[in-house]
Parts: sequence; C-alpha cells; structure tokens
Amino acid sequence: MQKMAELLGLRDECGEGTSGAPALAGSCLADNRLNLDVYPDGCRRFLQLFKEQRGEVVQVEFLRLSSNDCLLDTTLGSLPHLKHLKSLMLKGGHARDEFGSYQHGSLTSLPPDFGNLRCLTHLDLSFNRLSTLPSCILHLPSLRVLLVSHNSLVTLPEDFGCLSKLTFFSAMKNQLKDLPQSIGELSMLQDLDLSENALELLPEEVGNLHNCTELDLSGNCLLSIPDSLANLKSLRRLHLHSNLLVTVPASLASLPNLSRLDLQNNCLRAIPAEIQALPFVHVRGNPLGETEPSPQAGNCKASAAVVIHSCISSGSFTVTSEGCRVVLDCGIHFYFPPGAASDPVRIYFRSLMPDPQWVKLRHHDVLLSRVLELQPHGVQFQQEVQIWLPYISPQTPHQHEVVVRTFSGQSWSDLRTRVKQKRKSKKCVAHCCVLHFSWFLVVSRLVQNECRVPAEGTLLFSSVDPNIKVIFPPGVTKEPRSVKLQVLPVSAEEIEEITANAECRASPLLYLSQDSTVDFLKPVKIQLPLPPGVTGLNLDRSRLHILHGDLEGQTWNDITSEVVLEFTHLYAVFEVTHFSWYWLWYTTKTYIGGIAKKVYERLRLYQVNFIALQRKKDPEQVLLQCVPKHKVDPVLKKLQDRYRGPEPSDMVEMFEGEQFFAAFERGISIDMDRPDCVDGRLSFIFYSHLKNMKEIYVTSPVDRKGQAVKGQVSFYRGAVPDSIPEDASRRRKGPDSLWLATLPIKLPQLKPRWDENPGPLYGFSFPPLNLGNAETGYLTQANLLSIARRVGADWQSIGLNLGLTYQQIERIGYNNRDDLNKQILDMLFSWAQQNSEDPDCVSKLITAMKESGRQDIADEVEAIIELGRQKYSESIRRVGLEQESSTEDSAIAMM
Repeated sequence: MQKMAELLGLRDECGEGTSGAPALAGSCLADNRLNLDVYPDGCRRFLQLFKEQRGEVVQVEFLRLSSNDCLLDTTLGSLPHLKHLKSLMLKGGHARDEFGSYQHGSLTSLPPDFGNLRCLTHLDLSFNRLSTLPSCILHLPSLRVLLVSHNSLVTLPEDFGCLSKLTFFSAMKNQLKDLPQSIGELSMLQDLDLSENALELLPEEVGNLHNCTELDLSGNCLLSIPDSLANLKSLRRLHLHSNLLVTVPASLASLPNLSRLDLQNNCLRAIPAEIQALPFVHVRGNPLGETEPSPQAGNCKASAAVVIHSCISSGSFTVTSEGCRVVLDCGIHFYFPPGAASDPVRIYFRSLMPDPQWVKLRHHDVLLSRVLELQPHGVQFQQEVQIWLPYISPQTPHQHEVVVRTFSGQSWSDLRTRVKQKRKSKKCVAHCCVLHFSWFLVVSRLVQNECRVPAEGTLLFSSVDPNIKVIFPPGVTKEPRSVKLQVLPVSAEEIEEITANAECRASPLLYLSQDSTVDFLKPVKIQLPLPPGVTGLNLDRSRLHILHGDLEGQTWNDITSEVVLEFTHLYAVFEVTHFSWYWLWYTTKTYIGGIAKKVYERLRLYQVNFIALQRKKDPEQVLLQCVPKHKVDPVLKKLQDRYRGPEPSDMVEMFEGEQFFAAFERGISIDMDRPDCVDGRLSFIFYSHLKNMKEIYVTSPVDRKGQAVKGQVSFYRGAVPDSIPEDASRRRKGPDSLWLATLPIKLPQLKPRWDENPGPLYGFSFPPLNLGNAETGYLTQANLLSIARRVGADWQSIGLNLGLTYQQIERIGYNNRDDLNKQILDMLFSWAQQNSEDPDCVSKLITAMKESGRQDIADEVEAIIELGRQKYSESIRRVGLEQESSTEDSAIAMM
C-alpha cells in the first residue's frame, strides 16, 4: 500500500499530481481503507489509481465513493475487480441544491458482475435514484448490512429472502407499497428499518424474523398489523408511529424483551388493556375515547385527531380525507379541514437555514424565522389549509408589519397574514391559508397599503402617514391594475447623524409599485408632507428637491425641474406617470443624489459586533458570533460561565442577509472539509433576528512542539485582501472596505493526545488492557483510546447497549458533567475493565456499536480484530507451530 499512499499524497514540491490536479491528502488511505467520497473528483482519482497501481488497489477492503460524482458510471465497471472488498459506500447527498436540500446521487443500477464480490459484507447505496433493487445484490453471499434509504424503490424482489446472512436492512424514505413474502426467510436479520414509505399491509411472514431486535415501520400507511408480530420474541423496540392504525393486536403485550412500543400519531380510538398497562408504550396523537369528531371554530367542520411530531430536523405526518390538526414541537400548527385531501397523503416537513442566494429579502425587510419546507411541492388541496408559524418579535417601529412569504420555485410572494400573541407564552405567531405547499418564512416588511385602480380612478393613502396620498384621476388606465404603497419615516436626527449637516432634512421615503409594466395614461398626483421644520411660510424653493430612485434604490436623480411642483402650508404636490422610490429633500447641498444614496444605504444597515470566545475546558473549540449591538451584553453574560475570550470587536455595520467570512491567520486553521468553508474561510450569513454563530475547532497546521500559538480570526466582506497588515488585530483605519474586524485567538500549550500518552489523563489512569484472546484477536488500550475519539454524543446509547445500567450512565454523566471526553472514557473503560475476562467481549462491543447506529466504529473494530488474527497466524507459522493445512490453503500461502 506504500506506493498507493505516495500516489494519493504529494507528487511534487508544488503540491500537485502529474495531472495538475490538487494533491489528495494521504490521510484518505489508512491501511486497507480508501476514502474518496470527501473529494469532488474522487472517482477520477480512483480510476487513476486503478490504472497506475491496480495490483494494490484490488487489495482494498473498505471503499467510499460519492455517487454525486460525474464519473461514477465509468468507475462502477472497475469495482467488481476488488475481490477483497468488505465494505462499499456509494452514497449520494454529498452536494446540496439551491434550497439546501441534499442532492441524490446518479446511481440507478449496478453492473451484473457486481455479484462477484464474494467478501462484501457492508453495502451502502443511500441517497440515490434506485427504482428497483439491482438483481446482482441478491448474489452477494456474505452481505450482512444493506442500506438503500432515500431512494425511489417501489417494491423489493420476490426472492429478497435469499440474502440469508443479512443482519441489518434499511430502506427508509422510499416508496415501498408492499413487501415480498420471502422477507420472512431473513432468519439472521436483527434490525429492519422500513420507515417513511407507503406500506399499506404487512405479510404474515414478517413474524418469522425471530432474531429481529428493532423494527421501524413508522411513517407508512398501515391500517393494521398482523398478529404474527407476537412471534418476534427477540424484539426490543417496535416503532409504529405516524401510520393510519385503527387497532393493534393485544398479543404484542406478550413480547418478553419489548422495551419500547411507539403508537403515536395514528387513528386509534381504543387500545387493548394489556398494551395500555405497558410502562413503555407511547400513544400521544391518537383520538382515544372519541366517538365523534370534535367541532372546530369558524367554517371548519371537524378535526379527526391531534397529531404531535418532533421538529428536530425533519419529519412527516399523514393527512386523510377526515382532516386533522397537527402540532409540531417547534411550535408550528396546521389545520387540514375535512375534505382537504381526497386520498391519504404523506406530508414531509423540515426546517432550513436561509441562504441569501435563494431567499431574496427586499429592501428594509427583516427576517424573523427559518425556512419551513413542506412536501410534496405543489400538492393541491381541495380546501384551504391553515398554517400558524411562530416568529421572533421584531424590534421595529409601527411602520413595519409581519407577513408570511412563500416561494413558488421561481419567485417569492407575500401571503395574506394575520398575527397574534399567545396569552400564556407571549410568543408571536403568523397565520396564513394556502391551497398548495412549498417553502414558507416570516419577514417584517414596510407596511403595505394597496388598492385596485379602476378606469374611473381612485384614492390611495398611507396608514403609516395619512398625509401621504396618491390620487388616480378618471381615465388613468384602461384595464384595472393593482397598486401598492409603502412608506419609511425618517427622523431629522437620523438625517443629521448620517449627513453631519443640520441643514439637511427629508420627508418620509415613499415607494410605489404596480402589477403592470405599462405606464399610466394620465399623470398620477402624489402628495408628500414637507420635511420637518419647513412650512409654506418659510419655504425656500431653491433648496427643495424631488428625488426619484430606481427599483433597487441604487441611484437617485433630481427631477425637480422635470415636474410641476405645487405647495400648500404643509404639503408638496407633484405628478408622475410611472412608479418607484420618491423622496422630498430640503438642503443646501448641490450633489443631492449622492447624499440621498448614502442615507438610503445607512437606513438598511445594522450595527453589529463580532465575538470570538474559546471554551474554558477545551480552548481549541471556538465560538464565533456576529451580534447586533443591542444583544452584545446579554449574549456575553449568558456565555461567560463556559467561554472566555477577548472583548467584542469595534462596531461595524452590515446589511440584513449579507454574507461575510471569517479568515484564520498567524498559525491557526480550521477543518477545510466543512461545507460552509469557502477557500479556507468560514462563511456566515447575517440576519438581525436569527443566530449568527458557529462552533469550530481551530488547530495549528504546523508542528508547534507543544508550545502555545497566538493567532487571530479576521472578518471580511467578499474576498480576503491580498495583503493583510501586521496591525490588523488592532482597530484599523484604512481604505479597505472588505475588512470588518480582527480578534485574537490563543492556542495553549499542547496536551498529549489520548493515544500518545497512555498514562493518567483527565483524572483517569488506564491499566493495560487486552480484550479478547490471541486466536480471535485482541483490542488493546491504544485501540480503545482510538475508538473513544470517534464515539462523540452517542456514548450513552452505546453504554446501554453494552449492558451498563441507566444508573451507571447517569452517574458517569454527573461525575463528568461539562466534559464529553471524560464521559466517553469513563463509560468505555469502566465496561472494558468489568469485561476483560469475557472471551466474547469484543463481539459484544461490535454488536453494541451496530445497535447504536455506529456501523463505522463496528467496521473499524472488526478490521482491527482481523489484523490481529493475521498477525497471530503469521507468528504461529514462523515458529513452526501451524497445524497442517489443506492443499488449497498451502497454495494460497505460496502465491
């Protein structure tokens, strides 16, 4: 493998390979593993390796590729040659579309000779475009783990049961409508995940899965489940929530190992007493005890059930023709009236972070919520569906209003919105009604007054300032058209602060728009109040200017000489034939357009600070945040117990929805594989009412020999300037408009890594450990430390599956609170010391990792054990103690 590592590493001093492509870090190859899914051109690199180092590539046992790669089809033809392959991942989801959704890979089939991979035990084809399961998969004799989630499978092959060694199968988020009877032949299957499909019935043969410990059937269209499920004596967890179940068999209560039964969000009106008596059954979201639908207010006839879902990242629920009321844990409410859906429809929901390339805020808009996506996009309802969206109350004066904005796939439009504040929680919600689903968010916009202009003319005035009027005379249009008016009052104090001139004054800012591209047939008369302090008695007409701005407010032209101005004691009146921004100024300045543009831009800015705080117990973990001026003190007060760091930066100004970057300098860097890392800089989006923060790990890219490092993080608009001044960490007075602020970051003296110093660490002293035995392979203390580094927040689930009690887990968490590393080490080594004499402890560890959803760690442990077996066999062979082997084994050894 050494030559292959060199090929994947640096080719020359310039850091590029012979093809001119950027060098691939040698870390992607570890022993017999080849991880190429983190690179956008991973397939090209694999093909290059396969061509130049074929003899070594075919020895690879673990391979990861992205199916979002354009060269995937070419690469598939080479994979059957990897006869030693044990684990293969061809997943999509490594790229996102413009809405932030994971893009499915291009994989639709596999080559027929793919079934020749006789050693393959783990196959992950998630996030692809499979409509049928490739038949070659059924010829993989060693396959134990198969993941085909997030595809388009409608059915499984009739002979699916021939995968007799399968222990884990996930087909979640597909379109499966039924299951083959042969599924009951999977006698070794332990974990079956068929959630988020369209299953209506289950075959009786499902009851033959006697080794199954977890069965997930949530998010389907099941009306009933077979009595044969009572035969699954090994079953521990049964997930049936979010179906259409009207009854469940009482025999489920007899399952001896069952510890969780989830029946939430179904149509159960009665539950057998035996099941109700179970302490671990969950039944929220069912119309239990109801004999008739409960009445609803207004024109709504009835509601079939209250459905409650957890809005962590994504989820779904089912709507029937009876209608329902849905309450998500994140505070979003839906009401589907009876008859809104003629047939049962599965609704998928998720919350997205807004992206300024997609969420186009208008001038003076303020974003008040994340984006709610509801699928299927464009699904048509027979009656209006009501939606209540919680939002953060804007700290804006009365000239703003709250509206729900929706995206059609091409453009954003505002919905008719009602707002109210809940009495108990005092939280604000925005209410709207829709006939189809798409994307929704809540914004605060300038108050909008609108009217329909008929041929006979009309009058429109502002509710923010009734002194502002627009008069449409008769004959102004042939066809009726819709006109909208928005007003932004500007105080004299703001004008004086921005212009530094007490002589400058301005009227409220007026914006007019219409739904027609044709100018009016007759002039439209506009009435604006005179600027503060100016009346018809003291008016100097030479100082009065009417300014016209383009739709984006980027340019302002003085049109005073082009219109006929009339004055009263309080107002100025003029006529126009087309609409945009209009502003009345009173000043001695000659270049009034430039002054207006400066003021207009400042009115859209927010004063903010930047914060860079380091976690007290782990200084390499850094919190970066962009905080509006009025939030700085409460944010720092809230974080001071866990973080320390420099004072906030000097005040800077940013636009709502503006993108900026954090660049790391002077000996520190971050993980460049982050999706929000652009050219080595961390990308931020500023929204005044949403959190603008990221937690990252900073490291030193060079060997600092245990010494402390003083670095810095600088915040920039757009690209980082070519030359960064030495005094950038201080307050900067210069022409560089890209630079925003710089804050210091100090990396303390290095501590030894877990696996570099096996002595006392974090208060623990690890005795030498050898789990297992020589013949089956050992796990050493160093192996456990390496495993612990990857466990993360799953440690509690892993500990429970290893056999630790809830009391032990709680004690470990309490004794090591605020320190995740200590919690993991305490859990893992406590278990290891208790089970060091158990010859089967390694296999229990592998099983626990799988049951906790950590197949990656299970694979790593199995690889370590296999390597240990090989070394043991080689040592036996070297000393001449090997038993007589068969002719075939001898032939293999001589090759």
